[in-house]
Amino acid sequence: MLTLKLVLFAGLVYNVAAGQWAQICDGNPLNSIRGCDKYGCGYYGAPRNGRKNLGVDIVCKDGSTVYAPFSGLIVRRIKPFGNNNAIDDGLLLRELGSGSCIKMAFIRPLRSKGWIRKRSKIGVMLPMQSVYPGGIPHVHIQNCDGSNPTDNL
Repeated sequence: MLTLKLVLFAGLVYNVAAGQWAQICDGNPLNSIRGCDKYGCGYYGAPRNGRKNLGVDIVCKDGSTVYAPFSGLIVRRIKPFGNNNAIDDGLLLRELGSGSCIKMAFIRPLRSKGWIRKRSKIGVMLPMQSVYPGGIPHVHIQNCDGSNPTDNL
């Protein structure tokens, strides 16, 4: 009987955790993907300096609140550029239930590890205009395995 309860609970947790991601950035309830600007385009697979964009760029104004797209775990902080510029910060997250992994870049995290709930505040959009003047500010989201995250938006 206990095993059956655990299986049912695990299934419920997975169904609640999996699926469509929540709003990622304040002011962008539909998780709109950045169009093209002088620095490139925000869709998955867009050309980027001789390579491809392995994530998607979600429109987000500098200074906006950034939310957890799903319930799960903040694994650690990341440095997407590794050069300590004004937007070289982000998080590595694992989704509860599915265990899928994403990187969220160009945000100042509120903390660098621990459990999060879907739609909870996890950070603030960094000042992208200071690094890419005239570009469309955005949060970069990339699946850790390099697959296309667009369907989750």
